[in-house]
Amino acid sequence: MRSDNLLFEVCEGVAWIGFNRPESRNAMTWEMYDGLETVCEQLADDDNVHAVVLHGVGGEAFVAGTDITQFATFDAPEDATGYERRIDRVVGKLEALPKPTIAMIEGYCVGGGAALAMVCDFRYATPSLKFGVPIARTLGNSLSITNVSRLIDMVGIARTKEVLMMARLFNADEAQQAGLVNGLFEAEVIADEVTSIAAEFANRAPLTLQASKALVGRVLAQRRAAADASDDWVITCYMSDDFKAAVNKFINKTPFAWTGK
Repeated sequence: MRSDNLLFEVCEGVAWIGFNRPESRNAMTWEMYDGLETVCEQLADDDNVHAVVLHGVGGEAFVAGTDITQFATFDAPEDATGYERRIDRVVGKLEALPKPTIAMIEGYCVGGGAALAMVCDFRYATPSLKFGVPIARTLGNSLSITNVSRLIDMVGIARTKEVLMMARLFNADEAQQAGLVNGLFEAEVIADEVTSIAAEFANRAPLTLQASKALVGRVLAQRRAAADASDDWVITCYMSDDFKAAVNKFINKTPFAWTGK
């Protein structure tokens, strides 16, 4: 399974999924989201795979969010809620994948990339890591309540407000202190280190791995609000003049100022 923008290979029982748009810091297209969902569905039943590694191509980014050009056609509330549901569905498939998952992060891991990394079981990064969801500075949209919940579960309420309201990007040391990453490695060795870590899961009890992941998932699910609990604010933000102007600035390099409308 391989496409130009989403790479896939299995090596010695480890599945490697590569986000391959380095010219755009691996920003996700609809095709890439669909491909990732399909890969997760197929890996769920593949007994020959004992671990999964996700990584960006190019060394500059893991995933720098969703490709903003795709927002240019949003003109109805259903576009906004449909997008957030789509992201929730794809990220949820990765979160529920009954195998150990590892995010190998080099450079930028923001927006949708942060959501993907957060649902992996383990995260290893290089010192160049920049982690966050800077939408208060860039687009003026809103996360779904499910992804807000994931961020709170990962870093707590105070840091979540820093990420979402102050548009802070955590560097590698801050991310490690916050518990976002399990370890830091230099760029020259991170692939070898992650390969070794992934290989270790072949020596762990498969049912215990599955049970542990599933039970943690059940606890988290019980703590989350209904998926539609954020629809009012998702619609308000995505349908705003501010959002349209921010997208237009990205595509056409036009100046604008936030208006709150």
